[in-house]
Amino acid sequence: MKRYLVRLEAEERGRLEQLVRVGKAAAYRIRHANILLAVDESEAGPKLKDAQAAEAFGVAVRSIESLRKRVVEEGLDAALERKKQVRPSVEQMFDGEKEAQLIAIACGAKPAGRVRWTLELLAEKVVALKIVDHCSPQTIMRTLKKTR
Repeated sequence: MKRYLVRLEAEERGRLEQLVRVGKAAAYRIRHANILLAVDESEAGPKLKDAQAAEAFGVAVRSIESLRKRVVEEGLDAALERKKQVRPSVEQMFDGEKEAQLIAIACGAKPAGRVRWTLELLAEKVVALKIVDHCSPQTIMRTLKKTR
């Protein structure tokens, strides 16, 4: 038995059909609208099973289930949008204090035998000074780029 049943009202169904018909929206919004129209449990809907809808739209069954849950719990507008990320996937490595130390190193005296600091040298230096546990040159680049 499905836990979250999508029952669209006539107004909601018309809005979704218009979105699909016009086709002037982001592809994910149109796909979400098509999926919601296909799994609609009201008398006007075609009532596809989740597996059928997943195959028809090229998505996973779990995606259909998540979309059903979002439309029931958060409403139609939330279901048409992408799910907002609750927290960052990876915590920031450089907070304000660590970033200040990195900038001080980068703006300070150049390393012995070098013309300037490279991203690789800065990454090695912040690890050697135990400012951070590990660091890549790309992280140094993003951190320094943000401050310019």
